[in-house]
Amino acid sequence: MLIGASIVLMQPYIAAALSSQEIERIGKEITVQIVDDQTPPATGSGVIIRRSGNSYTVLTAYHVVKEGKKYQVITPDQQSYTVNNVKHLQGLDLALVEFSSSKPYNVAKIGDSDLATATTTVYVGGFPAKTAAISNPYFSFNKGQVNANGAAQRDGYNLIYENKTLNGMSGGPVLNEKGELVGVHGRADEQEIGIGTTINVALQKMVAVGVDVGGRSYTRNSTLPTAPKADDFFIKAYDSYRNKDYQGAIANYTQAIRLNPRYANAYYNRGIARSDIGDKQGAIADYTQTVKINPRHDDAYYNRGLVYYELKNYQAAIADYNESLKINPNAEDAYLNRGLARYELKDIQGAMADYNQALKINPNYDKGYYNRGLARSASGDKKG
Repeated sequence: MLIGASIVLMQPYIAAALSSQEIERIGKEITVQIVDDQTPPATGSGVIIRRSGNSYTVLTAYHVVKEGKKYQVITPDQQSYTVNNVKHLQGLDLALVEFSSSKPYNVAKIGDSDLATATTTVYVGGFPAKTAAISNPYFSFNKGQVNANGAAQRDGYNLIYENKTLNGMSGGPVLNEKGELVGVHGRADEQEIGIGTTINVALQKMVAVGVDVGGRSYTRNSTLPTAPKADDFFIKAYDSYRNKDYQGAIANYTQAIRLNPRYANAYYNRGIARSDIGDKQGAIADYTQTVKINPRHDDAYYNRGLVYYELKNYQAAIADYNESLKINPNAEDAYLNRGLARYELKDIQGAMADYNQALKINPNYDKGYYNRGLARSASGDKKG
C-alpha cells in the first residue's frame, strides 16, 4: 500500500480523559441535524468542523446529501439554516456542507484518529430519524469501543466500532475520550456494529478540495510501502462478510489473527462466518478462543450457546447462556434461548421462568409470549 498526501492535524498536547457527561455535552454542542424538503423529510446528522466569519462548514456522510435536494441544517439551538453548498469528498462516503449564520456555534476539536485503536473507547452522536416509536428528534449519544482502525475500504470506510446507532445518525461525530473528533459515523448493521471513516482519512481529502480546519500540515513519504496491519485485514473481512462473501471473510479474519494472535473480535467474527457456512465445530473453536482471550465477551458465550443448541447439546447451551447472563443480565435473547434449551430438556417450569424474565426486560418481546404460550400448553395450562 502506498500513501502520499498532505494531512492536517492539530498540534499534539496532553489532555486527560473527560467524563462521559462532559463528552456528551461537547457532542451535543457540535452536532447538527440535516433534513431535506420532502414529506416526510429524510434526515441525517453532521458535525461542525469550521467557522470562517458567518460561514460554517459541516462534515457529514455523503449519502445523507447526495440527492441534490434542498437541505436544511438544524443547529443545537433548534435554528434552521439553508445549506448553500455541498462538496463531495471523492472516493469517500463523506461530504462538506456549508451554511451561514451570525450566531456563535461550537466547532469540533480535531483529534488524531490513528490513536483510536482496537478496544479504545469512542462515542457516537446523532439524531435518530422519526419512527413509530420516535416522534420527536432527540440527540442520541452512545459509548462503545473500537473494533478495528485500518486501511480504507469501499466508500472509504476504515473504522469499525461497537456503538449502538440508529437510522438518522449517519454523518454524526465519533469522539474519543478527550471529546475530540476522530471519525464520522457512516452506517450500522443488524449486529449493532457501526462503520465510519476516520478524521485523518477525511483530512487528506479536505486538503485536496482546499478546506483547512486549522492545525499543522505534514507529508507522509509516498515512496515507502506500509505493511498491512491486523486491522486492515479485519476491515476487509468485515466488508466481505457484509457482501455475503463468507469464505473471503474467513480468509481475511485468519490473516488478522496471524498478525495478532490475541485479536478476540477477529476470532469472534470468524466464528460467525464459519457458523453461517455450516462449520459448527469451527465456530465453537473460534468462540472458545474468544472467551479465552476476553472472558467477559458475553456475545461469544451466547453465540456458542446457539451452536450447541443447534447440535442438540442442550446442557452445554444452557451453560453458555448462564455465562453470558452473568456478564449481561439484561439480555432478553439469552433468557429466551436458555428457555428453549430447558424446554427441550423437559424443564417446563425453568423454561417459563426464563420466558417470564425475558418479558420482564422487554414487555414487547413477541417471541417471549409465543414460547411461553407453548410452555404453558405443555404444562397443561391451555388457557394461559
